[in-house]
Amino acid sequence: MKHILVTAVFMFLISTTGFAQSADGQNGQGYAFFAPSVAARGGAGLMHTGGGGEALIKRVGIGGELGYLTPWESLSSGLGVGSLNGSFNLKPGKISPFVTGGYTLFFRTGTANGYTFGGGINYWLGERTGLRFEVRDNILPGFRDQHFVGFRIGVTFR
Repeated sequence: MKHILVTAVFMFLISTTGFAQSADGQNGQGYAFFAPSVAARGGAGLMHTGGGGEALIKRVGIGGELGYLTPWESLSSGLGVGSLNGSFNLKPGKISPFVTGGYTLFFRTGTANGYTFGGGINYWLGERTGLRFEVRDNILPGFRDQHFVGFRIGVTFR
């Protein structure tokens, strides 16, 4: 668990230094999130926290994120979740909707491959900071197609 948190903080700090661009010449953005979540099979309540970043060329992006997905009743028995995603930003502006999807790696003592998709909005409060609202579904197909659906609330910066 300690290694997962250290890696998440490291990825978060790297994304903040690499993506500090103006809105006009935007090359990317970083984000951090908290997500009350639910497992589709069994309906268990979960918490998902993490952060990531993406490089943008016009409205198309590629990025990654690292997070921790855990049941509310046992915070130490969660999974690490790493994703590599593509995204499409539908309309740049103060309210910027986006869709995203890609590969997900679940890990703890072993690893499992999955995928993710979702969408949301970035609501820009200023030139460099904003709020992020997103719904994301992380799917683990090898385990009876388990879905982990999260309702993300976070900050975004460029």
